[in-house]
Amino acid sequence: MAEFLSPGVFRLTSPIRIESFGSVVGKKEGEGPLGKYFDEIIEDSHFGKETWEQAESRFQLEAVSLAIKKVGLTKEDIHLICSGDLINQCIGSTYGLRELGIPYLGIYGACSTMAEGIIISSLITESGAAMRSAAVTSSHFSTAERQFRFPLSYGGQRTPTSQWTCTASGAVIISKNNGQAEICGGCIGKIADMGINDINNMGSAMAPAAAETIRRYLEATSTSPADYDFIVTGDLGLVGSTLLKEILLKQNIDISSVHKDCGKLIFDSDDKDTHCGGSGCGCSASVLCGYFLPMLERGEIKNMLFTATGALMSPLSLQQGESIPTIAHLVHIRSKK
Repeated sequence: MAEFLSPGVFRLTSPIRIESFGSVVGKKEGEGPLGKYFDEIIEDSHFGKETWEQAESRFQLEAVSLAIKKVGLTKEDIHLICSGDLINQCIGSTYGLRELGIPYLGIYGACSTMAEGIIISSLITESGAAMRSAAVTSSHFSTAERQFRFPLSYGGQRTPTSQWTCTASGAVIISKNNGQAEICGGCIGKIADMGINDINNMGSAMAPAAAETIRRYLEATSTSPADYDFIVTGDLGLVGSTLLKEILLKQNIDISSVHKDCGKLIFDSDDKDTHCGGSGCGCSASVLCGYFLPMLERGEIKNMLFTATGALMSPLSLQQGESIPTIAHLVHIRSKK
């Protein structure tokens, strides 16, 4: 049963488990520091398809299929799937998952989609409306660049504060009874908008949302950063991670010793193309499923907060002069061991 702690913050009195997970990344991500941890590295950015959009759909389908097969399940064992991505109408998800025939909830939280999907899937599974559910998301460098910035053939220069959208996908299978990683609570984020309108400085735009969500969860649960092995953020990158720690420190919350950012981890800091690090829905999803969940499953870490961050703008809103509203959703995961 979910226990209400404060608006948007809940604890699961009967923890829901992550039974399985899968991660698929592209060539550039596979060459990064975490390359050996991902389940599958796809050298061809088109993944055998004609378009990048079709490729992203296949990344997502592959991540879900891997998670299902790992524990000997079939698609019929999954009663619900929550998914979304960055492409208009979330076509990376709908076209990718349509052949599975699994009851589907399309969601959108930009790069926070993985945490949002896990929260929704966990609460629905905990309610008994599904015995098993799945959460999955994806991103692709080329689909994101085409939609949000410039055509790749334009050859525009990237600013120092920019991040590299990851070509990646991650999926988790959630159930009541099986798995070594437990979801024991979460925090649904509030929309934050500090007036930033620079699409090439997403880390700064999202940092206040991450700080607010982390603060709310720590206060509602009467815990401190020292109670967790890691407090993980989605894709704040170099600039956003620094700003997050500064914001929280002003509120007497010091996360510097336990903070990890998926956008900083997935690429080598010496890779000049990626500038401030990785971004995109698939960034935090693949790092969670490829790197952190296996550590929890093995009992190498016991307790972590996964806080995926997202920017909720569209190309149209930016063209109209709007600023960038942001969000951060948090999932509390611990090792059963």
